[in-house]
Amino acid sequence: MSNLDQSSNSKGGLRVGVQRFGRFLSGMVMPNMGAFIAWGLITALFIPTGWFPNETLAQLVDPMIKYLLPLLIGYTGGTMVHGQRGGVVGAIMTIGVIVGSDIPMFLGAMIAGPLAAWIIKKFDKSIEGKIRAGFEMLVNNFSAGIIGGILGIFALLGIGPAVEAISKVLSAGVQGLMNLGLLPLVNLIIEPGKVLFLNNAINHGILTPIATDQARELGQSVLYMLESNPGPGLGILLAYCFFGRGMAKSSAPGAVIIHFFGGIHEIYFPYILMRPILILAAIAGGVAGTLTFMLTGAGLVSAPSPGSIIAYFLLTPRGGYLPMLAGVLVAAVVSFLVAALLLKTGKQKDEDLESASSRMKDMKSQGTVPNAGITANQREADRVADTAFSTVKTDVKKIVFSCDAGMGSSAMGASILRKKMKAEGIDVTVTNTAISDIPPDADVVITQQVLTDRARSVAPNAEHISIDNFLKSPEYDALVERLK
Repeated sequence: MSNLDQSSNSKGGLRVGVQRFGRFLSGMVMPNMGAFIAWGLITALFIPTGWFPNETLAQLVDPMIKYLLPLLIGYTGGTMVHGQRGGVVGAIMTIGVIVGSDIPMFLGAMIAGPLAAWIIKKFDKSIEGKIRAGFEMLVNNFSAGIIGGILGIFALLGIGPAVEAISKVLSAGVQGLMNLGLLPLVNLIIEPGKVLFLNNAINHGILTPIATDQARELGQSVLYMLESNPGPGLGILLAYCFFGRGMAKSSAPGAVIIHFFGGIHEIYFPYILMRPILILAAIAGGVAGTLTFMLTGAGLVSAPSPGSIIAYFLLTPRGGYLPMLAGVLVAAVVSFLVAALLLKTGKQKDEDLESASSRMKDMKSQGTVPNAGITANQREADRVADTAFSTVKTDVKKIVFSCDAGMGSSAMGASILRKKMKAEGIDVTVTNTAISDIPPDADVVITQQVLTDRARSVAPNAEHISIDNFLKSPEYDALVERLK
């Protein structure tokens, strides 16, 4: 028994570690997706093969991909480790990586930014309390400048060439898969990874840097479409619309809209967790969609974030709409047929969507499947206990929904509460952020129960409300009634 426990803990610990690393990687890219999309749109519009070729405006393309995007990633990675000071030193080291290479240094920026911030953080800790009064600014500014300069030189001479070599190997590997026609097999890893909440790590941490370099040369890349394709999820949700039961069937049509048009793929994960065998439908749809993309020459000019069909239309190059739609449609049809077969032939009960959603939140935050013996009453007791120890604010001006990435589920929760507040005429700002970015002026912070402790450490003076499900929670109505 002890060996089994140790094995379980080891697997859970590995999953937690991978998820945390993945969140860290995606955390450097996702806040800067607007810059990636801006670069993609400028590329699609103004390069010689674009919609409106313009030699003057096309001059923006290379500087943005070579300098702007890697510097943003390096700065963001530095701030994640050591605030603005870490971001500045991280950007200095990143420019060394950029100058020391001939290719866009996204991978180098992901290394240099956090590494430089960690080094300056260790230095700051070593001199803490040892600086004579009045010399703090002098020491802080010159230490950042000297350490940053040294790291920039080191990055130029060492890290840049090394990362360039690694990037070329990775790109060659991906190109080899494409040449052999084996790229669709990557979906055997991507689709299960998405349900385990490694989607952002796979997409923004691995595929986006390689795809962006490919798009710079070819004007588009199919790699942007491997993880973000909304087709597989659409097929599974449509299968539930026709062949599901209970709450799962009644909620599926709304989930289709949120997933396909809103691009929030997390919405369909609970439907797979209710029937884990449906991961086969997601894999089949993903493989079929990617194969269709390859055969038809589909591609996007930049990373679609979120993975909405609207984003796909905006980022599809001229002449590429039919291949793009073909891949999405084929993926949806294949996943629908497989999911429908599994739902019709398998033994069905009235699926407990709320329970699956709760399990999904636990997996997302911890990377482990919770103990099946935990009952709804126990979870409610834990939630009440959390709330009892939270400061209750009387003058509320700002409510913040928070999750790992600050998008997806927290955005949906914020939208729901915002509508309730507006209907009652309550003048309160309702927004959503990542946990690490909770603003200091937040009066109320709403998180999933398993994330509340982390949120408290970031915003100790706010009132914290723990919930199980961002889409439906009695705490919303209670909060609205309290603030009326």
